[in-house]
Parts: sequence; structure tokens; C-alpha cells
Amino acid sequence: MTVDIRLALPSEYDAAGELAVEAYAYDGFLPAGSGYASILRDAADRAAKAELWVATDGDALLGTVTYCPPGSVYREIGLDDEGEFRMLAVSGRARGLGIGTALTVRCIDRCRELGLSRVVLSSAAYMASAHRIYERLGFVRLPERDWSPITNVDLYAFALDL
Repeated sequence: MTVDIRLALPSEYDAAGELAVEAYAYDGFLPAGSGYASILRDAADRAAKAELWVATDGDALLGTVTYCPPGSVYREIGLDDEGEFRMLAVSGRARGLGIGTALTVRCIDRCRELGLSRVVLSSAAYMASAHRIYERLGFVRLPERDWSPITNVDLYAFALDL
């Protein structure tokens, strides 16, 4: 398998949105009444207002992540000198192949390219497998930035100083 991490093409936006919805639904990460599936599905908006990255193997879409540079409306907790990423999703058929790690590393590298001092993210308390990726890459918890967008959804903040 040859994995390519690159910006999504407009022709891939719909598939990237569906992949994100399917991945989150597969793991039970779409809280009832949250409306989050429609946000995940709208990859074209993320590409226009942030950066939509994909992992591919030839024509096969394996994963996606939204990188939110300073100024992006998709940022949740990032400060002016920090990069942020969200909506990391890996296809069920690509789990365990390092795709989530590769997409996360791409976001870290993007922060370095932009000269930012830190990368931050929010992750639901129940996303333990993602937390393992972040911790393995050196992220630390940032509990002072934990927050809750809706009732019963607690988001943990993580940061990596660059």
C-alpha cells in the first residue's frame, strides 16, 4: 500500500464527507440531536474555510482531517500562534494501518510550515483510540481548555509544542 497525504480535490469532497460520517457513526461518535453528521458531511465547506486533507491509496480514500489555520471559522480552541485540527476520520477498511497517525503528522508538519508554536485539538472524552495516537506523538492534555459543545459531550484539549 502506498499512502499519499494531500489536499482533497473538489471531486473528492462528497466522498470525504461521507467517509467522516461513516467513521464517526461506526464508532458511535455521532451524539443524538447534535447535528454533527451534517457538519462532517459538508467537506466542501471545510475545504473552503479551512484545509481538507485526505489519505489515499491510488483512487481509494482512506481517511481525512480538517486542518484549521489561524483565521479559520472551524477553529475551536486555537490561539493566534497555534494550529488546530479537527474531524480526523479513518475508513473502517483502513483502521490499524497508521492512517490516523499519518494525518495527524501532516497537521503537525503544516503547523511547522506556517511557523506556528503549537498545535492543539479537541477530542471527545470517549475517543480513546485517537487519544493514544496523540499521546504517542507527544501531545499532552490541556485541561484548562476542555469544554462541552452540548450536554453530555465533553471535549478534552490536547497540545503539542513545536
